[in-house]
Amino acid sequence: MNMQEQNLSINPIIIQALQEEAVQLLQQLITIPSLSKEENITADTIEAFIQTKGIKTHRKRNNVWCFNKYFDKNKPTILLNSHHDTVKPNKGYTLNPFEAVILDEKLYGLGSNDAGGALVSLLATFLYFYDKTELNYNLLYAASAEEEISGVNGIESVLTELEKIEFAIVGEPTQMHLAIAEKGLLVLDCVAKGKSGHAAREEGENAIYKALKDISWFTTYQFPKISETLGPVKMTVTIIHSGSQHNVVPDSCEFTVDIRTTDAYSNVEVLELVKQHVGCEITPRSLRLNPSSIDKNHPIVQAGIRLGRSTYGSPTSSDQAVMNFTSLKLGPGDSARSHTADEYIYLKEIEEGIKLYVQLLNEVL
Repeated sequence: MNMQEQNLSINPIIIQALQEEAVQLLQQLITIPSLSKEENITADTIEAFIQTKGIKTHRKRNNVWCFNKYFDKNKPTILLNSHHDTVKPNKGYTLNPFEAVILDEKLYGLGSNDAGGALVSLLATFLYFYDKTELNYNLLYAASAEEEISGVNGIESVLTELEKIEFAIVGEPTQMHLAIAEKGLLVLDCVAKGKSGHAAREEGENAIYKALKDISWFTTYQFPKISETLGPVKMTVTIIHSGSQHNVVPDSCEFTVDIRTTDAYSNVEVLELVKQHVGCEITPRSLRLNPSSIDKNHPIVQAGIRLGRSTYGSPTSSDQAVMNFTSLKLGPGDSARSHTADEYIYLKEIEEGIKLYVQLLNEVL
Protein backbone atom coordinates (compact mmCIF):
# COMPACT_ATOMS: atom_id res chain seq x y z
CA MET A 1 0.00 0.00 0.00
CA ASN A 2 1.51 3.36 -1.02
CA MET A 3 1.41 6.58 1.01
CA GLN A 4 -1.68 7.95 -0.76
CA GLU A 5 -3.61 4.70 -0.30
CA GLN A 6 -2.74 4.76 3.41
CA ASN A 7 -3.95 8.34 3.70
CA LEU A 8 -7.23 7.68 1.90
CA SER A 9 -8.27 4.32 3.37
CA ILE A 10 -11.61 4.63 5.14
CA ASN A 11 -11.43 4.21 8.91
CA PRO A 12 -14.84 3.14 10.29
CA ILE A 13 -13.94 4.06 13.88
CA ILE A 14 -13.17 7.63 12.83
CA ILE A 15 -16.37 7.74 10.75
CA GLN A 16 -18.45 6.68 13.76
CA ALA A 17 -16.83 9.30 16.00
CA LEU A 18 -17.40 12.00 13.40
CA GLN A 19 -21.03 10.95 13.03
CA GLU A 20 -21.62 11.23 16.77
CA GLU A 21 -20.04 14.68 16.83
CA ALA A 22 -22.07 15.73 13.79
CA VAL A 23 -25.35 14.77 15.46
CA GLN A 24 -24.37 16.60 18.65
CA LEU A 25 -23.50 19.74 16.67
CA LEU A 26 -26.76 19.57 14.74
CA GLN A 27 -28.72 19.20 17.99
CA GLN A 28 -27.01 22.34 19.26
CA LEU A 29 -27.72 24.27 16.05
CA ILE A 30 -31.42 23.33 16.10
CA THR A 31 -31.84 25.02 19.48
CA ILE A 32 -30.56 28.33 18.06
CA PRO A 33 -32.99 30.35 15.90
CA SER A 34 -31.22 31.04 12.61
CA LEU A 35 -33.68 32.64 10.22
CA SER A 36 -32.12 34.14 7.12
CA LYS A 37 -30.16 37.31 7.99
CA GLU A 38 -30.29 36.30 11.67
CA GLU A 39 -27.74 33.48 11.63
CA ASN A 40 -25.01 35.17 13.66
CA ILE A 41 -25.25 32.81 16.66
CA THR A 42 -25.23 29.63 14.58
CA ALA A 43 -22.25 31.08 12.69
CA ASP A 44 -20.55 31.64 16.06
CA THR A 45 -21.32 28.06 17.05
CA ILE A 46 -20.00 26.51 13.84
CA GLU A 47 -16.89 28.68 13.94
CA ALA A 48 -16.18 27.76 17.57
CA PHE A 49 -16.65 24.04 16.84
CA ILE A 50 -14.16 24.14 13.97
CA GLN A 51 -11.66 26.09 16.04
CA THR A 52 -11.78 23.46 18.79
CA LYS A 53 -10.23 21.15 16.20
CA GLY A 54 -7.25 23.48 15.89
CA ILE A 55 -8.38 24.65 12.46
CA LYS A 56 -8.10 28.28 11.37
CA THR A 57 -11.45 29.75 10.31
CA HIS A 58 -12.38 32.65 8.08
CA ARG A 59 -15.56 34.64 8.37
CA LYS A 60 -17.53 37.28 6.49
CA ARG A 61 -20.80 38.32 8.11
CA ASN A 62 -22.50 34.99 8.89
CA ASN A 63 -20.48 32.88 6.46
CA VAL A 64 -17.74 30.66 7.91
CA TRP A 65 -15.14 28.75 5.94
CA CYS A 66 -11.85 26.86 6.35
CA PHE A 67 -9.22 25.01 4.30
CA ASN A 68 -7.53 21.63 4.68
CA LYS A 69 -4.24 21.52 6.59
CA TYR A 70 -1.95 20.98 3.60
CA PHE A 71 -3.53 23.52 1.28
CA ASP A 72 -1.48 23.90 -1.92
CA LYS A 73 -2.16 26.83 -4.26
CA ASN A 74 -0.87 24.74 -7.15
CA LYS A 75 -3.71 22.25 -6.73
CA PRO A 76 -7.39 22.65 -7.73
CA THR A 77 -9.92 23.12 -4.95
CA ILE A 78 -13.15 21.30 -4.11
CA LEU A 79 -15.78 23.32 -2.24
CA LEU A 80 -17.96 21.52 0.32
CA ASN A 81 -20.84 23.88 1.00
CA SER A 82 -24.16 23.93 2.81
CA HIS A 83 -26.22 26.56 4.61
CA HIS A 84 -27.15 27.12 8.24
CA ASP A 85 -30.07 29.51 7.85
CA THR A 86 -33.68 28.32 8.01
CA VAL A 87 -37.14 29.42 6.99
CA LYS A 88 -39.70 30.43 9.61
CA PRO A 89 -41.32 27.46 11.39
CA ASN A 90 -44.33 26.00 9.65
CA LYS A 91 -47.55 26.90 11.50
CA GLY A 92 -48.47 23.23 11.72
CA TYR A 93 -45.67 22.34 14.16
CA THR A 94 -46.78 20.15 17.06
CA LEU A 95 -43.26 19.98 18.52
CA ASN A 96 -41.06 22.88 19.57
CA PRO A 97 -39.17 23.72 16.35
CA PHE A 98 -36.18 24.88 18.41
CA GLU A 99 -35.91 21.76 20.54
CA ALA A 100 -33.75 18.91 19.21
CA VAL A 101 -35.81 15.81 19.96
CA ILE A 102 -34.82 12.26 19.02
CA LEU A 103 -37.77 9.87 18.61
CA ASP A 104 -37.71 6.56 16.78
CA GLU A 105 -34.22 7.23 15.41
CA LYS A 106 -35.37 10.56 13.95
CA LEU A 107 -33.88 13.91 14.94
CA TYR A 108 -36.65 16.52 14.94
CA GLY A 109 -36.22 20.28 14.78
CA LEU A 110 -36.26 23.26 12.43
CA GLY A 111 -33.46 22.95 9.90
CA SER A 112 -32.67 19.34 10.76
CA ASN A 113 -33.39 18.18 7.22
CA ASP A 114 -32.91 21.44 5.30
CA ALA A 115 -30.05 21.58 5.45
CA GLY A 116 -28.60 20.73 8.87
CA GLY A 117 -27.99 17.09 8.03
CA ALA A 118 -25.93 18.01 4.98
CA LEU A 119 -24.21 20.88 6.81
CA VAL A 120 -22.80 18.69 9.60
CA SER A 121 -22.17 15.68 7.35
CA LEU A 122 -20.03 17.76 5.00
CA LEU A 123 -18.19 19.23 7.97
CA ALA A 124 -17.52 15.72 9.29
CA THR A 125 -16.27 14.75 5.83
CA PHE A 126 -13.97 17.78 5.74
CA LEU A 127 -12.58 16.83 9.16
CA TYR A 128 -11.98 13.27 7.96
CA PHE A 129 -9.72 14.52 5.16
CA TYR A 130 -8.40 17.65 6.91
CA ASP A 131 -4.88 16.44 7.71
CA LYS A 132 -4.44 13.93 4.88
CA THR A 133 -1.32 14.47 2.78
CA GLU A 134 -0.72 14.08 -0.95
CA LEU A 135 -4.32 14.80 -1.95
CA ASN A 136 -5.02 15.59 -5.59
CA TYR A 137 -7.28 18.49 -4.54
CA ASN A 138 -7.49 21.07 -1.80
CA LEU A 139 -10.64 20.96 0.31
CA LEU A 140 -12.61 24.04 1.31
CA TYR A 141 -15.56 23.82 3.71
CA ALA A 142 -18.05 26.69 3.81
CA ALA A 143 -21.13 27.08 6.03
CA SER A 144 -23.11 29.84 4.36
CA ALA A 145 -25.96 32.19 5.23
CA GLU A 146 -29.10 33.53 3.53
CA GLU A 147 -29.59 30.53 1.24
CA GLU A 148 -33.31 30.34 1.94
CA ILE A 149 -33.85 33.87 0.60
CA SER A 150 -31.13 33.76 -2.08
CA GLY A 151 -29.56 36.68 -0.23
CA VAL A 152 -26.61 38.66 -1.54
CA ASN A 153 -24.80 38.27 1.80
CA GLY A 154 -24.61 34.50 1.56
CA ILE A 155 -22.10 32.31 -0.27
CA GLU A 156 -22.10 34.68 -3.25
CA SER A 157 -20.54 37.43 -1.13
CA VAL A 158 -17.49 35.33 -0.25
CA LEU A 159 -16.80 33.51 -3.52
CA THR A 160 -14.56 36.35 -4.73
CA GLU A 161 -12.42 35.92 -1.61
CA LEU A 162 -11.92 32.20 -2.10
CA GLU A 163 -9.29 30.41 -4.12
CA LYS A 164 -10.30 29.27 -7.60
CA ILE A 165 -12.76 26.41 -7.23
CA GLU A 166 -12.68 23.43 -9.58
CA PHE A 167 -16.09 22.10 -8.53
CA ALA A 168 -18.42 22.05 -5.53
CA ILE A 169 -20.57 19.61 -3.64
CA VAL A 170 -23.59 21.57 -2.41
CA GLY A 171 -25.27 19.93 0.56
CA GLU A 172 -29.06 19.77 0.24
CA PRO A 173 -31.45 16.91 1.03
CA THR A 174 -31.36 14.62 -2.03
CA GLN A 175 -31.49 11.21 -0.28
CA MET A 176 -27.81 11.04 -1.30
CA HIS A 177 -28.72 10.76 -4.95
CA LEU A 178 -26.94 12.93 -7.50
CA ALA A 179 -28.78 16.09 -8.56
CA ILE A 180 -26.72 16.78 -11.69
CA ALA A 181 -28.87 19.71 -12.82
CA GLU A 182 -30.94 22.33 -11.06
CA LYS A 183 -33.51 24.77 -12.36
CA GLY A 184 -32.87 28.48 -12.16
CA LEU A 185 -35.37 31.18 -11.26
CA LEU A 186 -36.33 34.26 -13.24
CA VAL A 187 -39.17 36.43 -11.93
CA LEU A 188 -40.59 39.04 -14.32
CA ASP A 189 -42.75 42.00 -13.34
CA CYS A 190 -44.78 42.94 -16.40
CA VAL A 191 -46.88 46.01 -17.15
CA ALA A 192 -49.31 46.30 -20.06
CA LYS A 193 -50.12 49.95 -20.84
CA GLY A 194 -53.48 51.18 -22.15
CA LYS A 195 -55.55 54.35 -22.03
CA SER A 196 -58.26 55.09 -19.50
CA GLY A 197 -61.82 55.94 -20.47
CA HIS A 198 -65.46 55.57 -19.38
CA ALA A 199 -66.66 51.97 -19.53
CA ALA A 200 -70.09 53.09 -20.82
CA ARG A 201 -68.62 54.66 -23.95
CA GLU A 202 -66.26 53.53 -26.66
CA GLU A 203 -63.33 55.16 -24.95
CA GLY A 204 -59.86 54.19 -23.94
CA GLU A 205 -57.68 51.19 -24.58
CA ASN A 206 -58.19 48.40 -22.06
CA ALA A 207 -54.84 47.38 -20.53
CA ILE A 208 -56.33 44.11 -19.27
CA TYR A 209 -57.11 43.01 -22.82
CA LYS A 210 -53.56 43.85 -23.89
CA ALA A 211 -52.18 41.93 -20.93
CA LEU A 212 -54.30 38.90 -21.78
CA LYS A 213 -52.58 38.58 -25.15
CA ASP A 214 -49.19 38.43 -23.46
CA ILE A 215 -50.47 36.14 -20.72
CA SER A 216 -51.75 33.79 -23.40
CA TRP A 217 -48.26 33.69 -24.89
CA PHE A 218 -46.69 32.90 -21.53
CA THR A 219 -49.25 30.13 -21.12
CA THR A 220 -48.75 28.44 -24.47
CA TYR A 221 -45.21 29.14 -25.66
CA GLN A 222 -42.80 26.21 -25.76
CA PHE A 223 -39.08 26.89 -25.79
CA PRO A 224 -37.31 25.06 -28.65
CA LYS A 225 -34.51 23.61 -26.54
CA ILE A 226 -35.44 21.04 -23.88
CA SER A 227 -33.02 20.01 -21.15
CA GLU A 228 -32.18 16.32 -21.02
CA THR A 229 -32.39 16.31 -17.22
CA LEU A 230 -34.74 19.19 -16.37
CA GLY A 231 -37.20 19.11 -19.27
CA PRO A 232 -38.73 22.30 -20.69
CA VAL A 233 -38.52 25.83 -19.32
CA LYS A 234 -41.67 26.41 -17.23
CA MET A 235 -43.48 29.77 -17.14
CA THR A 236 -46.36 30.54 -14.78
CA VAL A 237 -48.31 33.77 -14.33
CA THR A 238 -48.79 34.02 -10.58
CA ILE A 239 -50.03 37.56 -9.75
CA ILE A 240 -52.19 40.09 -11.58
CA HIS A 241 -53.43 43.58 -10.61
CA SER A 242 -55.50 46.07 -12.58
CA GLY A 243 -58.37 48.52 -12.41
CA SER A 244 -59.61 51.03 -9.86
CA GLN A 245 -63.40 50.92 -10.23
CA HIS A 246 -66.06 49.15 -12.25
CA ASN A 247 -66.84 51.94 -14.72
CA VAL A 248 -63.30 52.98 -15.66
CA VAL A 249 -61.33 51.32 -18.47
CA PRO A 250 -57.97 50.50 -16.85
CA ASP A 251 -54.89 52.13 -18.35
CA SER A 252 -52.48 49.70 -16.71
CA CYS A 253 -52.37 45.99 -15.91
CA GLU A 254 -49.54 44.54 -13.86
CA PHE A 255 -48.75 40.86 -13.67
CA THR A 256 -45.90 38.67 -12.47
CA VAL A 257 -44.42 35.64 -14.19
CA ASP A 258 -42.46 32.92 -12.40
CA ILE A 259 -40.03 31.25 -14.83
CA ARG A 260 -38.09 28.12 -13.93
CA THR A 261 -35.16 28.07 -16.32
CA THR A 262 -33.12 25.04 -17.33
CA ASP A 263 -29.53 24.41 -18.32
CA ALA A 264 -30.61 24.72 -21.95
CA TYR A 265 -30.74 28.52 -21.56
CA SER A 266 -29.19 31.19 -19.37
CA ASN A 267 -31.57 33.61 -17.63
CA VAL A 268 -30.39 36.37 -19.97
CA GLU A 269 -31.22 34.26 -23.03
CA VAL A 270 -34.71 33.52 -21.68
CA LEU A 271 -35.32 37.21 -20.96
CA GLU A 272 -34.28 38.28 -24.45
CA LEU A 273 -36.51 35.65 -26.03
CA VAL A 274 -39.49 36.77 -23.93
CA LYS A 275 -38.96 40.40 -24.95
CA GLN A 276 -39.11 39.39 -28.60
CA HIS A 277 -42.61 37.94 -28.21
CA VAL A 278 -44.58 40.15 -25.83
CA GLY A 279 -45.62 43.80 -25.96
CA CYS A 280 -45.71 44.62 -22.25
CA GLU A 281 -42.96 46.34 -20.31
CA ILE A 282 -40.77 43.75 -18.57
CA THR A 283 -38.59 44.20 -15.50
CA PRO A 284 -36.66 41.19 -14.22
CA ARG A 285 -36.29 41.14 -10.44
CA SER A 286 -32.90 39.47 -10.79
CA LEU A 287 -30.78 37.62 -13.30
CA ARG A 288 -28.57 36.07 -10.57
CA LEU A 289 -30.31 32.76 -10.02
CA ASN A 290 -29.22 30.79 -13.04
CA PRO A 291 -29.75 27.11 -13.78
CA SER A 292 -26.80 24.82 -13.19
CA SER A 293 -25.57 21.43 -14.31
CA ILE A 294 -22.63 19.05 -14.15
CA ASP A 295 -21.62 16.68 -16.93
CA LYS A 296 -22.74 13.14 -16.27
CA ASN A 297 -19.23 12.04 -17.22
CA HIS A 298 -17.61 14.21 -14.55
CA PRO A 299 -15.40 12.07 -12.25
CA ILE A 300 -17.42 12.89 -9.11
CA VAL A 301 -20.69 11.91 -10.84
CA GLN A 302 -19.21 8.72 -12.23
CA ALA A 303 -17.90 7.90 -8.76
CA GLY A 304 -21.43 8.28 -7.38
CA ILE A 305 -22.88 6.09 -10.09
CA ARG A 306 -20.34 3.38 -9.28
CA LEU A 307 -21.51 3.60 -5.67
CA GLY A 308 -25.07 2.85 -6.77
CA ARG A 309 -26.47 6.38 -6.70
CA SER A 310 -28.90 7.59 -9.35
CA THR A 311 -28.84 10.92 -11.21
CA TYR A 312 -31.72 13.35 -11.66
CA GLY A 313 -32.62 16.97 -12.34
CA SER A 314 -33.78 19.02 -9.36
CA PRO A 315 -36.71 21.47 -9.66
CA THR A 316 -35.74 23.26 -6.43
CA SER A 317 -33.09 25.96 -6.21
CA SER A 318 -30.04 26.23 -3.96
CA ASP A 319 -26.81 28.20 -3.68
CA GLN A 320 -25.72 26.51 -6.89
CA ALA A 321 -27.63 29.29 -8.64
CA VAL A 322 -24.92 31.83 -7.78
CA MET A 323 -21.91 29.60 -8.45
CA ASN A 324 -20.05 30.21 -11.70
CA PHE A 325 -18.28 26.85 -11.54
CA THR A 326 -19.34 23.21 -11.82
CA SER A 327 -21.36 21.91 -8.89
CA LEU A 328 -23.22 18.82 -7.74
CA LYS A 329 -26.15 18.90 -5.31
CA LEU A 330 -26.00 15.98 -2.91
CA GLY A 331 -26.94 15.40 0.70
CA PRO A 332 -28.73 13.32 3.33
CA GLY A 333 -32.41 13.84 4.01
CA ASP A 334 -35.42 14.22 1.76
CA SER A 335 -36.45 17.50 0.11
CA ALA A 336 -40.10 16.49 0.63
CA ARG A 337 -39.58 17.16 4.35
CA SER A 338 -38.12 20.62 3.83
CA HIS A 339 -40.18 23.52 5.20
CA THR A 340 -42.75 21.11 6.66
CA ALA A 341 -44.14 20.94 10.18
CA ASP A 342 -42.17 18.74 12.59
CA GLU A 343 -39.22 18.57 10.21
CA TYR A 344 -36.83 15.68 10.89
CA ILE A 345 -33.90 13.69 9.59
CA TYR A 346 -33.09 10.05 10.34
CA LEU A 347 -29.91 9.56 12.34
CA LYS A 348 -28.91 6.80 9.94
CA GLU A 349 -29.18 9.29 7.06
CA ILE A 350 -26.44 11.41 8.62
CA GLU A 351 -24.23 8.36 9.12
CA GLU A 352 -24.83 7.16 5.57
CA GLY A 353 -24.28 10.69 4.28
CA ILE A 354 -20.84 10.95 5.85
CA LYS A 355 -19.84 7.52 4.59
CA LEU A 356 -20.94 8.24 1.04
CA TYR A 357 -19.32 11.68 0.96
CA VAL A 358 -16.04 10.08 2.10
CA GLN A 359 -16.33 7.28 -0.45
CA LEU A 360 -17.04 9.76 -3.23
CA LEU A 361 -14.11 11.97 -2.38
CA ASN A 362 -11.86 8.92 -2.03
CA GLU A 363 -12.53 8.29 -5.70
CA VAL A 364 -11.13 11.67 -6.78
CA LEU A 365 -8.74 12.71 -4.01
